[in-house]
Amino acid sequence: MRLTTSPVLILLWSSLAAGFPSMSWSAKDQAPIMQGSKMSVPGANPFNYCFAPDHDILTIKKVDLDPSHPRPGKTLTVNASGTFHEEVAVGSMARIQVKYGLIRLINQEVDLCEQIEAVDMHCPIKKGDMVFLKSMELPKEIPPGTYTVLADVYTEGKDQITCIEAQITF
Repeated sequence: MRLTTSPVLILLWSSLAAGFPSMSWSAKDQAPIMQGSKMSVPGANPFNYCFAPDHDILTIKKVDLDPSHPRPGKTLTVNASGTFHEEVAVGSMARIQVKYGLIRLINQEVDLCEQIEAVDMHCPIKKGDMVFLKSMELPKEIPPGTYTVLADVYTEGKDQITCIEAQITF
């Protein structure tokens, strides 16, 4: 079973550049969102920003998932759009954390440019508007339960690209 692939691809390119927060945040001028006041990512999706996205390199216009509640063994279509305010170069990274209940399944830092190859994208990501449309088959073997996925994406210089989190129940 490839638990790495499903949650990573769901979030990684649902938000275009995908951001999964980590235990330590590196972007400048970030203020954590207080519990109970989460900022939703626009569109039909379960995503929330980790922080107010005011200074992020990526402004997410919308992320629509179809179906909005992904199911094992089914096709998931991601339709996202946003604007990159500067080029995202080779050397950008994503900190990814996936939990199943209280059990941490994944806690790693990955090369963003290597990860986006899986969804037919390449670095550098040019400055400007971007539309992303991708369909993928989710593995049937995803165990039922609630997964918490966190993504923090940043440049080599530690500038915040985006940071999102989600709870997904299968």
